[in-house]
Amino acid sequence: MEDMKLIADHLVYEYNKGTNQTVRALDDVSFVIHPGEFIGLIGHTGSGKSTLVQHLNALLRPDGGTIYYDGADVFEKGYDRRALRGKVGLVFQYPEHQLFEETVFKEVCFGPINMGLETKEVEMTAYAAIKRVGLPDECIDQSPFDLSGGQKRRVAIASVLAMKPEILVLDEPTAGLDPKGRDELLSMITELREKEGITIVLVSHSMEDVAEYVDRIIVMDRGKILYDDVPKAVFAHAKELEEIGLSAPQVTYILQDLKKAGLEVDTTGITLAEAKETILEALHWKG
Repeated sequence: MEDMKLIADHLVYEYNKGTNQTVRALDDVSFVIHPGEFIGLIGHTGSGKSTLVQHLNALLRPDGGTIYYDGADVFEKGYDRRALRGKVGLVFQYPEHQLFEETVFKEVCFGPINMGLETKEVEMTAYAAIKRVGLPDECIDQSPFDLSGGQKRRVAIASVLAMKPEILVLDEPTAGLDPKGRDELLSMITELREKEGITIVLVSHSMEDVAEYVDRIIVMDRGKILYDDVPKAVFAHAKELEEIGLSAPQVTYILQDLKKAGLEVDTTGITLAEAKETILEALHWKG
């Protein structure tokens, strides 16, 4: 149990309870998040992803089941859920919903101040978090609302990192960003995981992003977990994923088309690097 940092145990959650429009957003959901993992959480709109991540730090209380963090039931009476939100940090899909201070620096200081740190420690912690997300010094005294979409995301992430979380949960962090901004943000998140051992849960609509960066994928469909496995095993179910409005990464379909056209490629590739390798091998073999 000691390496089982966070356990979701038979979670059930319903919207519009007690009406004839009750929707079961989570339906007996169970899984374990181990320290240091990079997990991708995918599913079509309405599959339960955002509802699920709001249970991980007790923003929502389940109608059934519970969350265990370090062996303790986070919904038990007397449990310090405010402290939990420092340990399991959630960055919402729309950063403007999370930002409210006059300057970037004040925004990032907010969490450490509420943790009761001394002024000097608050400022050092906030500045370190701002540098960790790659924001330039000239942003520090600016209003977060004057920044670009990508920079707002970084401020929102920095404000959570300043509380030194063990688990960082990101709900669609790359939504609306251009390809360059998306790659920069995901590389920065990957670096946090590699250098500091932070556990990452990434909610995403992009199959390419999860194929490239995560080491485990949880697929949600109508409030249930459909798959929970390594990326290659999940994307091997391309047809089943298409039936619930998802897909495999684009390169997988390209490799399948090349195979049908007679090129001896490995069709299990899910990243550009894997596709390139198998295509070059096949062309060399052809020659």
